[in-house]
Amino acid sequence: MSVPTSGRTLTDEQVVAIADELAAATAAGGMIERISPRHAGMTVEDSYAIQRVWATRWKEAGGRVVGHKIGLTSKAMQAATGIDEPDYGVIFHDQVIEHGATVDHSRWSNVRVEVELAFVLRERLEGPGITPEQVLAATEAIVPALEILDSHIQLEGRTIIDTISDNAALGAMVVGPQRILPGERDLTWIGAMCRVNGEIIETGVSGGVLGDPALGVAWLADKLAEHGDALEAGETVLAGSFTRPVWVTPGDVVSVDYQDLGTVEVAFR
Repeated sequence: MSVPTSGRTLTDEQVVAIADELAAATAAGGMIERISPRHAGMTVEDSYAIQRVWATRWKEAGGRVVGHKIGLTSKAMQAATGIDEPDYGVIFHDQVIEHGATVDHSRWSNVRVEVELAFVLRERLEGPGITPEQVLAATEAIVPALEILDSHIQLEGRTIIDTISDNAALGAMVVGPQRILPGERDLTWIGAMCRVNGEIIETGVSGGVLGDPALGVAWLADKLAEHGDALEAGETVLAGSFTRPVWVTPGDVVSVDYQDLGTVEVAFR
């Protein structure tokens, strides 16, 4: 079923109440019931309003924004959610994990990983009208990365309304040590194999991200402009997964081979 994308239907009080409910669930590592059935007619813009309040709570608690993530970059996922564009979330400094680290699985809920490229920005990008060429011109480097998903809203029956409200299900990002310069490689043909405990679970190629991961970053800059925001110099942008999410459990070691760009690895205890 199609999801409304424009306008606001929730009051400011409702937005704040839902954002605080999600903030409490995030802090406790718990989950809440789906938002969408509780608020018929809720729109995507309502969801982004909730996300902004949630992000403000994290900033007030000392969080520092270091980047953004893009989700729903595949046509299959867009069709499943009833929306024909990606979504985004905010990355805070304490959500950045070093390659090769061992992390506590219990830190997140519904833990899955995705395979992505990340753009490290050298210059500010402010929409509207940003092109992939402008994205590359503003990019310092592209790096292989993993996203750890963290959902605080029950998964069964979840819609785009729920996911955006929940900061697009971002848990953390793991960035690899290898870097390439813009124009050094064809960004549509970077392949990866995702292994869990040595077994290949998912494979993919970066062109699965809207045909060009730089196009996703351009979309994000334009979408942020609609919300009075921009991508800042120094930020890292997770450009969207080119594999399906891979479930992980305590004891798993996830290792993604990006060919000549090396390996990104994280272990869960």
